[in-house]
Amino acid sequence: MKGSAKSGTGKARISSQVVIIVFGIFTFFALLTACPIAAYAHTPKEVTLVYNTDAQTLEVTIVHETPSPTWHYIKKVEIKKNGKSVRINDYTSQPDKTKFVYSYTVQAAKGDVLEVTASCNIYGSKTVKLTVDK
Repeated sequence: MKGSAKSGTGKARISSQVVIIVFGIFTFFALLTACPIAAYAHTPKEVTLVYNTDAQTLEVTIVHETPSPTWHYIKKVEIKKNGKSVRINDYTSQPDKTKFVYSYTVQAAKGDVLEVTASCNIYGSKTVKLTVDK
């Protein structure tokens, strides 16, 4: 009887070790598959604004590098004038893998401050400001 009791304890010990090993392997692969998302997730590298007073248009040039513009992209561009939101633009992809330009109609006059925030669908955003000078 003592011999069978010890072998039962041994099986329990082996079972818990197997569970720990399987859990460790599962955790390793879960982290491994999550790493590419973290590697690609980043804020827009550059956001540049140009305002055309005559046409009342704001050109927003965004540099946001991605290998897959339908999976990792600039999701939202918000435009504020003098601190108040005047336009929010939502997207489900970006038009190029690296650099692209959006053009928006925005009424502004000399001295107005235009602020644009471009947000990545995975992580991060970048905000820039432009004071209308004519």
